[in-house]
Amino acid sequence: MVPPTQTNTIDFDAAKLQRLGYTGTRQAKLRPISLVELRRHLTLQLQTSLDVERIVSLFFNEVQRLVPLDALAYLHQSSDLRLEYGSRSSHSAGYRLTHEGEYLGELTFRRNQRFDDQELNQLESLLASLLFPLRNALLYRAAIQSALRDPLTDTGNRIAMEQTLQREVDLARRNLQPLSVLMLDIDHFKQINDQYGHSTGDEVLKAVATTLKARLRNVDMVFRFGGEEFLVLLSGTCREAAALVGERLRLGILELQYLVQGRALDLSISLGCATLLPAESVDSLLRRADKALYVAKREGRNRLSMAG
Repeated sequence: MVPPTQTNTIDFDAAKLQRLGYTGTRQAKLRPISLVELRRHLTLQLQTSLDVERIVSLFFNEVQRLVPLDALAYLHQSSDLRLEYGSRSSHSAGYRLTHEGEYLGELTFRRNQRFDDQELNQLESLLASLLFPLRNALLYRAAIQSALRDPLTDTGNRIAMEQTLQREVDLARRNLQPLSVLMLDIDHFKQINDQYGHSTGDEVLKAVATTLKARLRNVDMVFRFGGEEFLVLLSGTCREAAALVGERLRLGILELQYLVQGRALDLSISLGCATLLPAESVDSLLRRADKALYVAKREGRNRLSMAG
């Protein structure tokens, strides 16, 4: 029978810790070190990065100089962070990290051998060295994400779209993988604003964005291109598969039940789809998707048009 999991709660509200951060690369088979030395070492090592993944990875590698581990897991749901290092094991020691009432996530140490009291005390002491760099990295991550999000629809903004699209095009070309984009806008959106007001228009934008995200894979990305126009980036997706995704999105908006003043508002979208051509630039890809969208609108709206 597998022994029960050890679970602990640790709160560093009263801890008087100096600000820390992070560094570098994984180090193999580091010499054993005392608790005091390791805490001093972590204080230096955790000062040079604001990247959560790198900080947690380094912490996992360094802690093993004092307490043997098979794995470490870190979870911070509101930041969409779920990190795992090593392999799952039968025993665990889990900690809920907080500082001055601020929740910093859940961290779990794992190994096949049960932790003794001395090891748990050592782990808890080392966790104190992680708090400030982790908190600063989470704040930095939130700030970066906020700068790249459209605040109304919670999709990527134009800046995020330009950065991501260029990166994904480069990756697709390097790995010889397909890539497609869908450019879409809400049909007759100006009439909605004129008849019901801009606040209703804003709610429609949010409802449409939510529906789009719900009908896409986790790896697909949605960006607000401008006004009532969105762009969907479909990495690893060929022309035929992208057409199927476009139709799924179109039907999803048709099924959207949105009430205004007690009446159902009929919503639909028009879409233009383009698949990356050999040696094609990002600008050319977007132009072809935009032309296909124009064709869909010209031919009656509420339809998908494929770029030539």
